[in-house]
Amino acid sequence: MARILIVDDSPTELQQLAQMLQRHGHEVLSASTGKEGVTLTGARQPDLVLMDVVMPEVNGFQATRQLSRDTRTSHIPVIIVSAKDQDADRIWGERQGAKGYLTKPVKEADLMNAVKQVLGS
Repeated sequence: MARILIVDDSPTELQQLAQMLQRHGHEVLSASTGKEGVTLTGARQPDLVLMDVVMPEVNGFQATRQLSRDTRTSHIPVIIVSAKDQDADRIWGERQGAKGYLTKPVKEADLMNAVKQVLGS
């Protein structure tokens, strides 16, 4: 299955998303800041990144933009997972390079459908 990096500053959200993904056989990596997520993506080359938006220092939109513009990581899809659910947030996420957008709280079926759609499996 896929190696998926979850970037979220909430330990509770990290744990919930990780459990959902692991139940479906995915390997999970985690980062608690946008900056750490960008660094870890470059180093570990996951198949997919799940990115929160509201985080200190480097927010999820900024981190997604960095990943999509770096030749070492631009091939790695990002799905934004956020409590921000305005159309403007979704559009801005897409403009930063996100391939999907899920609103918290995330239902397991919605998460797995998004993962399959983005990874093509």
